Amino acid sequence: MRNNTVNRFGPVREVVHEPAEGLVLEVAFEGLQRSARHRSGIAMRFPRIARLRWDKPPSEADRLETLVRLIRA
Repeated sequence: MRNNTVNRFGPVREVVHEPAEGLVLEVAFEGLQRSARHRSGIAMRFPRIARLRWDKPPSEADRLETLVRLIRA
């Protein structure tokens, strides 16, 4: 994680997130809801990193738009 960190916000780290370079994290959560408090506009209930996906390139990772569709469903 440290080798891919580009920015820190207290305990939160921003990692490299380019289509050809970066980490893919599998995040498990209990629920989703819209949030004006978070920059992404989405809040996850009990989020946790399930695993690092070394087998998946960043270009194949889901985007925020996928989470928005899950909220609507």
